[in-house]
Amino acid sequence: MGNSHMGIPVAQKHCATSASEQSQYPLDSSSLRQPGIVQQDAFRSVPDRRRTERPRRRPLRVMKFGGTSVGDAACIGKVVEIIRAELRESNVVVVVSAMSGVTNKLVAAAKAAESGDRKTVARIFKELRAQHEAAASILIHSAAQQRRLTRLMKDIFREADGLSKGAILLRELTPRTLDAISSLGERLSAPLVAAALAERGVASKAIDATELIVTDASHGAAEPLTDLTRERCETRLCPVLQRGIVPVVTGFIGATRAGLVTTLGRNGSDYSATILSAALDAHEVVIWSDVDGVLTVDPRLVAGVSTIPEISYHEAAELAYFGAKVLHPKTLRPVIQSGTPIWIRNTFAPQRRGTKITPNAHPNGGGVKALSAIGNLTLIIVGGPGFIGIPDVLGRIFKTTSAVRADVLLISQSSSQNRICLVVSSSIADRVAEGLRREFASDLAFETEEHITVDSDVAIVAAVGEKLRGISGIVGRMFGALDRHDVSILAIAQGSSECSISFLVAKNDMKKALEIVHREFKLGAPACPEIAAS
Repeated sequence: MGNSHMGIPVAQKHCATSASEQSQYPLDSSSLRQPGIVQQDAFRSVPDRRRTERPRRRPLRVMKFGGTSVGDAACIGKVVEIIRAELRESNVVVVVSAMSGVTNKLVAAAKAAESGDRKTVARIFKELRAQHEAAASILIHSAAQQRRLTRLMKDIFREADGLSKGAILLRELTPRTLDAISSLGERLSAPLVAAALAERGVASKAIDATELIVTDASHGAAEPLTDLTRERCETRLCPVLQRGIVPVVTGFIGATRAGLVTTLGRNGSDYSATILSAALDAHEVVIWSDVDGVLTVDPRLVAGVSTIPEISYHEAAELAYFGAKVLHPKTLRPVIQSGTPIWIRNTFAPQRRGTKITPNAHPNGGGVKALSAIGNLTLIIVGGPGFIGIPDVLGRIFKTTSAVRADVLLISQSSSQNRICLVVSSSIADRVAEGLRREFASDLAFETEEHITVDSDVAIVAAVGEKLRGISGIVGRMFGALDRHDVSILAIAQGSSECSISFLVAKNDMKKALEIVHREFKLGAPACPEIAAS
């Protein structure tokens, strides 16, 4: 498959581990540069390898902990206990996000540097330094280890100062510099978690993902290069596992072949976990966050939600695409070929089962399993009498949206007057509209009315469930319920996916629409509140 970035095939190896050695927690990748021992069956197919394993090795699980899970010293303490408990049954690779809120602050510091605001930059870095030092002082009792961790944090903040000074001097924030600054949160949290594990007797080592995940140069939304990433994990991560050490890897980041830091997109640590899982042929991925699993709908918008016990890859991907925060949209790509299960579990309630995401979860008898929604969208309508007879309108629209790197979330076309509706993020709507006006300027030069209009007061609601397209009555029930409560549908997309029906409503109707559909399909807890008729 070469260095493809569309998905990572199953890595044909598994890293065995032996008894634990002395803990090493600093972010020191130099010790990983020497190739380690690779199993002789490393390049057999997975079925052949597993048939010949005698005895079967301990399972390998990749466990990712999000920002709220490592938000402070108390949270990190819970993470340590979860990892220690898991080590009784399996080998573990840990992936960590930055502490809660840190990446936002780093981005704010970078933007302040671009505008020349030295005071804001200094204030943010001072706050972040105090936040991490406070956690370290609570978690780490060894004076020697505290000194090592303090030195490492000083080095990272010194790097942050240098990057921000460059942006201040040039009054410019390049995507490359923004990636370098925003990656610092994970580089601070990984050594902290590794040190906390060492404090509790778990051999651990913080490892920078720039040594493992090789990406293209798309700063801000980088994609992994398959073969190089697999080779790096084989030569640099497997030896650590084989020595009985728990790797604590920085999420969210990677590096180009040339070593330039890249990021995988906001909340990209989920993606990091499945990239590593595919490269290591892990048995499972467990994403630990602050929710009990995949919920039937966002509990901030609708009361009485339920946790879904099991959901398919397709269903989870649709939910993520349409705004569900429980997974990064690209998370499932690396594990599609291997069929590796992904669990969503709650760091603060580890006794709860969570949600299991598998290739083919059992369909829900009622069809709809969950709902998701995206606000902050803009509807762009292209059409009118002037478009009659213009060739290849749809192709030219997509060429324009591609040129401005716009992700079209929903599109609907009417044969009458070539009227086409497309929905994009409001953050790029102006660029899309201007691009379309330029594209069709010569065709509409003599038209007096506006043929490209925008409406920034819209939201998408999506109903998700396996094989919705083949279940009769779903659409009628859904839209009948919405009609009874006076919710107007502005556009609808059905048929492009077997497991989702998405429709456009006014932004002010989004919450109400979710409540109505959630109740109609009895997705939540028994005591679901009445929906106001207004």
